[in-house]
Amino acid sequence: MKKITCDKERMEDKITTFSKFGDTGKGGITRLSLSEAALQARGEFSKRMKALGAEIITDDMGNMYATFKGSEDLPRIAMGSHCDSVVQGGNYDGILGVLTAMEAAETIVTENIPHRHPITVMIWTNEEGARFDPAMMSSGVITGKFDKVRMLASKDTEGITFGEALDASGYKGDKKNRINPKDYKALLELHIEQGPVLEAAKKDIGVVEGVVGMVNYEFEFIGQAGHAGTVPQKMRKDALLAASEAILYLHRELDKLDDKLVYTTGRISCSPNVHTIIPEHVKFTLDARHQEPKVVEQVVEIIKNIPFELAGCKVNYKELWARKTVSFNKELVNLVEKNANLYRYSNMRMYSGPGHDAQFAADMLPVTMIFVPSIGGHSHCEIEKTPLDNCVKGTNVLLQTILDIDKM
Repeated sequence: MKKITCDKERMEDKITTFSKFGDTGKGGITRLSLSEAALQARGEFSKRMKALGAEIITDDMGNMYATFKGSEDLPRIAMGSHCDSVVQGGNYDGILGVLTAMEAAETIVTENIPHRHPITVMIWTNEEGARFDPAMMSSGVITGKFDKVRMLASKDTEGITFGEALDASGYKGDKKNRINPKDYKALLELHIEQGPVLEAAKKDIGVVEGVVGMVNYEFEFIGQAGHAGTVPQKMRKDALLAASEAILYLHRELDKLDDKLVYTTGRISCSPNVHTIIPEHVKFTLDARHQEPKVVEQVVEIIKNIPFELAGCKVNYKELWARKTVSFNKELVNLVEKNANLYRYSNMRMYSGPGHDAQFAADMLPVTMIFVPSIGGHSHCEIEKTPLDNCVKGTNVLLQTILDIDKM
């Protein structure tokens, strides 16, 4: 089989050009959903895709679809990701999935590679949720996981709703244009790993089998405020001390479970948060992730066994949200692995810890993902980077997988 390769210089040009939209001046970007920088990126995407002959449409959530006609009237094959970022994010998270899809499509057009199915390059709206809660908003609406009315009402820090920003963007389209099982055969999403595993294992490609399940809980500790200089230690009800004991309890018990379990106590609030007052009210969150449902269940059991009183303070907890492990289409996963081997790229199978639009789309149609390494495991920060060679390797695997699906 002839191995088709994408163009390294074109790939570098795409990465360099799009890094200007929302440039922080420190090597990264702030490109919040539907912001001016995000609209600039969308404009560049439109210009380049139209120049190659694509027809571009948008749906009612602002998702973009640039489609290249196939030789037959068949369902489309889609690939893509998102162009929005977190605050002071990097030039690869999300957008690399768009750029590699653009490059794969450009290779098909410039090399006159025949294809039966129409091929669509996508941009999902508001994947990060950095400006408008929640993350993966548009794919969540399309798959029925989020209520559209509530999503349109979601506000940013300046009080602007998602609906208002969408109306003003010029990218609000028709509901009938949404990706759906009737009109689409498959969806592929290339993404940076956002972790250190591929680099540590010296692998070029991550063959993604799915997205791990997770639970997110909030814990609350209620004590009694008092003067820091007068209340004897044994008579205190220090909510921060109680929270500290709870964190140690959780870490000790969770460490006894499977070594693939990852968990984080990432957000904490302390009230009244004054250096001369004993903390009265403390909250923190626990985020725990694992691909095996039984391990996630064990996490929940550990949470439920937390004492109802610590350091003289009342302890409460509640689930904020959860998701089950999502497994991607096995046939597509096998194709990605086959094509990584075809190009003789070192690879490994793995699950994604972070969530992606692809995991929601997997409820509708066959889906898989391709990971490329993140140097140092860095992501959601300005030093985030993937070597150019790995970007090209990922694009080649993406392209060949699209062409294989086209023959199915």
